[in-house]
Parts: sequence; C-alpha cells; structure tokens
Amino acid sequence: MVAHTTNGEWQDRHTPRTGQVHVPADRKRRHEHKLDVGGTLSQIFSTYGAQAGVLLPVAFGLYLVVAVVNGILASSLVLLPIGLAVTVVAATLYQGLVVGLVKDVQDGRRDSTVGDLIDATWPVVLPLIGVGILAGIAIGIGFLLFVIPGLILLTIWAVIAPVIVVERSGVMDSFGRSRELVRGNGWQVFGVIIVVFLISGVVAAILGAIGAGISDSVGMRILFNLIASTITAPIAALAAATIYFRLLAIEGGAPSADAPVPPAPPEPPAPPAPPSGPAPA
Repeated sequence: MVAHTTNGEWQDRHTPRTGQVHVPADRKRRHEHKLDVGGTLSQIFSTYGAQAGVLLPVAFGLYLVVAVVNGILASSLVLLPIGLAVTVVAATLYQGLVVGLVKDVQDGRRDSTVGDLIDATWPVVLPLIGVGILAGIAIGIGFLLFVIPGLILLTIWAVIAPVIVVERSGVMDSFGRSRELVRGNGWQVFGVIIVVFLISGVVAAILGAIGAGISDSVGMRILFNLIASTITAPIAALAAATIYFRLLAIEGGAPSADAPVPPAPPEPPAPPAPPSGPAPA
C-alpha cells in the first residue's frame, strides 16, 4: 500500500524510512535511565535511620496482632494460610502508611504526623486490603509452581501499594500500573527485593534462634516474632515506596532523589561603574 506524503512524494506505508523508526518517549527513557540498585538501597536505610522514631512504633502496633495470630497458629499447618493472609494484609497496610512518609520526606524533612499519615491512608484501606489478599494468593501459587513464577509476580507487582496510595488507582488497575512502572527495570527491582529479603531473613532468623534458646513457649515465639517484624517491616515497606518514587521519576524523565544537582550558571558580570568627576554642564 502507498500513501502520498506532504512533499508530493509517494511512499510505501509499511516501509519505514531509514533512521526514522519511532520509539515511544517513555520506552526510550527507560532504556536511558535505569534504577540505581545501590542508590535505592542507600536511600532505604538512610530513611530508616532518620525516621525510625515513626516507623518502629507504628510497626510495633500493627504487627502485635500479626505476632499473636502467627504464634497461635504456628503449630497447625491447616491454619497456616490464615496466618499468611493476616501477614500480607498487615504488610500492605503498613506499606500504605510508609508511602505517605516517603512522599512527605522527598524535600528532606517530614511535615506530617503519624495521625496525618493514617488519615491519608484511611480512604484506600479497603483497596489495600483487597490488593494485598489477591497479590498474596497469586504470589503464593506462583511459588508453588516451581518458584520462578512467584518471583516474577513479586517483582512486577512490587509497587502496587504505592500506586494505590499515591495515584488512587483501583485494585485491578494497580497490578497493571505496577507492571508498567517496573517494565525495563525488572532485574534492578528484583535485585533490591532480594537484598531486602536476605537482610530481613537474617535478622528474623537470629532473633528466632535467640527466642528458641531462651524458651520454646508460645509467649516467647510471639514476643520474638513481634520484635523481628517491628525491625524488618520498615525495610520492606521503605523498599516498595522508594522503588516506586524512583521508577516514577524515570518514567517522567525527572532526576532521581540522589541525582547530582547541576551547578548553577555563573552570575553575569557587574556593569562598569560610571566615570567619576563633575558632570558636564
């Protein structure tokens, strides 16, 4: 098929001109700017240290319920999915709170109180719970299917909670939006997730061993599960929020949070001083 061009020439509609293959702007930016794994991890832990006074108390209150449920159900394999569901819901809700915190500190300081963060998250509590349950079930099934499908879903859905909180996306739309943001940076996102998982797993294992060495009672399991969750939950939640805002910056062509600021242009030279002496008559 041919078509008439604006300059009067005829050209095959299906034959692209040499050197003029169109590449969407967002795809081009994803190829030019990749998620910085080291910078992302550094931002996660620096935010943790700076905002621990908010992150830890909120995590303690939320995961107190999780620790009690898991401690009671730990001896029953049949009831284990209930404990997993409670954990996923709590983690997703906590992520929602932390997203608001990370968004607030983008300018270098926190202006919102814990109450403000809760108020900002409250309108999307039900979508967060829904997306947490659906993601937990799908990822769990994926891990049962030779692990790799679960890892893929864990990666492409890494920012579903931030998408809901910031963009007010619906439950089903958040899955597609998260995949869209991660596209082109899948390995980088996966790398951050693996490092966060390993650090959290080591901390939880150490605390669990300490608790088992002291006593194997239900009360001791609940206590050390609570301590482990309180310490590690902020890491995972900060990872999701930090990855989201960095991917958002890449998508929009904006510099990431730790990108070097270009030097200011030099000031223009001062105008020459007027000549001294008496003014002409």
